[in-house]
Amino acid sequence: MTRRVDLELLAERAATVRRHLNRVARHLSADPSELRPLSAETDAMVLHLWQAVQVVIDLAVSNCVRLGLGSPPTYAVAFRSLADGGVIDRDLGERLARAAGFRDLIVHAYAELDLRQVHAIALRGPADLRAFLAALRDYRG
Repeated sequence: MTRRVDLELLAERAATVRRHLNRVARHLSADPSELRPLSAETDAMVLHLWQAVQVVIDLAVSNCVRLGLGSPPTYAVAFRSLADGGVIDRDLGERLARAAGFRDLIVHAYAELDLRQVHAIALRGPADLRAFLAALRDYRG
């Protein structure tokens, strides 16, 4: 197996992340108090944020294996392994490990989400997802 990032696959998955993030931005209100539990707008924004995070998680896990960093037992460990391997910045790895936890909350405790926190994540989180994609693209091992 080759120990480099599959740039063709990365480009395809990055386009998917961008599409989801564009939809997050379209559905995200300027005021967090406008987010309503279980409303169509909030559901759409959260769904697309979740999907963008999930694609990045999938890339993290597959690249751990591809780059010879092992098979991570959790999503958070995947990001930390990529940071330990010098593929991504350590601080970015920690923020993305927390994003993996956020993904778990969406999947397993959706009705209990703090919508103000979701709003803050939707504002700052996309930059980390884009930084991850750029780091993978630029990694030369």
